[in-house]
Amino acid sequence: MNENNKNLDMPSGEFNEVGKKLIDWSANYLANLESFPVLPNVKPGDIRAKLPQQPPQKSESFEQIISDLDNIILPGITHWQHPKFMAYFASTASGPGILADLVSSTFNVNGMIWRTSPSLTELEQTVLVWYQEMLGIPKNFKGIVYDTASVSSLHGIASAREYVNAGIRKKGMSGAPKLRLYCSEHAHNSIDKACLTLGLGLDGIRKISCDENFAMIPSELERAIKEDRAKGILPMCVVATIGTTSSTAVDPVDEIAEICEKENIWLHVDTAYAGVTAMLPEMKKYFAGIEKADSIVSNPHKWLFVPIDFSTLYIRKPEVLKRAFSLSAEYLKTAEDSLAENYMDYGIQLGRRFRALKLWFVIRYFGVEGLKARIREHIRIAQQVAKWIDESDSFELLAPTPFSTVCFRAKPQSISDESKLNELNEKLMNEVNSTGKVLLSHTKLNGKFTIRLVISGLRQEEHHAKEVLELLINALESLE
Repeated sequence: MNENNKNLDMPSGEFNEVGKKLIDWSANYLANLESFPVLPNVKPGDIRAKLPQQPPQKSESFEQIISDLDNIILPGITHWQHPKFMAYFASTASGPGILADLVSSTFNVNGMIWRTSPSLTELEQTVLVWYQEMLGIPKNFKGIVYDTASVSSLHGIASAREYVNAGIRKKGMSGAPKLRLYCSEHAHNSIDKACLTLGLGLDGIRKISCDENFAMIPSELERAIKEDRAKGILPMCVVATIGTTSSTAVDPVDEIAEICEKENIWLHVDTAYAGVTAMLPEMKKYFAGIEKADSIVSNPHKWLFVPIDFSTLYIRKPEVLKRAFSLSAEYLKTAEDSLAENYMDYGIQLGRRFRALKLWFVIRYFGVEGLKARIREHIRIAQQVAKWIDESDSFELLAPTPFSTVCFRAKPQSISDESKLNELNEKLMNEVNSTGKVLLSHTKLNGKFTIRLVISGLRQEEHHAKEVLELLINALESLE
């Protein structure tokens, strides 16, 4: 940088030159993903040890910055974009989504109120209606963008707390009756964290037992509500999940919704991972009753190739959410307030980045049919993996595979002891992960160490799944 311009931004010519280099760098990275180990071979502290402990006092060249990106940062990256990243719920960013993030950062607008960025507000309104129609969510729901499902669920549950009309907005929790939230024993722990944040405490959560397919049992929910009412506890919210994190189980939303309607309890549906599959007619059976929910979460950054972070909350009673959070300082009041949407009224955050650009770019580039085709192919590959495992003499499925996550374990005929099987499967997963050729994650189902293989990455093809199965088979032979 020219020292004469040290108090100004990077000159436009340099920005253009370096920007082209970084676009080339990004394109090269995406084109060569399979040359990297999925999981880096580093130990805690290795990356930090290579970084200066003090900030530079003088300007450094971008050549040096890019060099350090290559030599220090890249070796410590777990490659979520890699087609053999099959852990957790793989979140892959597409080219159009990445470019949208660039544009969002270039604008660097803050969409706290309509005036601070009219395009941000109105594009978000529009693209959320698109997504709503794609998923088949009724028009009487309002959509809002947050960063992650944890925050979307927090706002859904906050709405439930406001809905009980216990005066909590003004008086806080101290004078409120004891409130209860109900969820499956397999619900995501973000629900627990939301209860911690909102003052319900862990004792304010009642976990409902599940059936053999890890889905909530409605009769157990009814019994719990009845018991709590008899004790003077006020039922506040039921959280049902379509696609639980561990096994992607589907709670019977239709039956749960009937109970909630009868008991006048808020129903929040977490379908952060599986929600995108509602686009497919053949998957609609898993979403029966979702139109009766009060709030619904779906994450385009999980399985719609939108760069993290991007979560949507659809809410049937937006006035309740607004009542819970709406506050306006004098400096935020404008002449357009009665005519325009101010998204700051619908949550804890004031600042809001231009996330809607990412979903807008992705839907327009791929088209709805293109997105459906990719999701449908992922489901097909996962069903094929499940079939291979089911037909194997050495492996077994541990849960149904309704979507694209396969839960299984090795079960050699020579081992029947459950503790030994758990030990074997943990070693097996760690063995294949240590090769750097794949990353798998695990859970425990009915006390059984369960390996999870997820097919939801944009660049995943059937041959990648076959190669991972071969790794598992070979590793199991070496461990027996």
